[in-house]
Amino acid sequence: MINFFWKKFSSLTVHELYEILSLRAEVFVVEQKCIYQDADGKDEIAIHLIGIENNKLVAYLRLFPPTKNNPIIFGRVIVAKSARQKSYGKKLIEEMLNFCDKHFPQTKIKCSAQLYLKKFYEEFGFKIVGDSYLEDDIPHIEMQK
Repeated sequence: MINFFWKKFSSLTVHELYEILSLRAEVFVVEQKCIYQDADGKDEIAIHLIGIENNKLVAYLRLFPPTKNNPIIFGRVIVAKSARQKSYGKKLIEEMLNFCDKHFPQTKIKCSAQLYLKKFYEEFGFKIVGDSYLEDDIPHIEMQK
């Protein structure tokens, strides 16, 4: 069973941060073959949602609270390959939406999604806003709820 925890960057343990960066590199850099600098200087201002199963990080996303000119933005959505057949991606997004409803009611939520995940996000009420584009040679779309 997965358990979710919300943490600010300053609350992450060294071990948790290592697991987050390792999982992101494992999937985004190695599995998806995207050579890029993952540590982008934004983790420090994000709120991190970590999904733990058997003391191991298996699901993750980061969320940026709304600002005066921007909606809530989330990204780096990831589920470990070993945990992908357990609906943890859906549970991760449900947890994020519940958090947003509680802390930022009636605020728009935006993400940049890989195009193949369009229907996945549409199940949660997200709609495409704008044209598709390439990021690291992977088709992406902006989506908003």
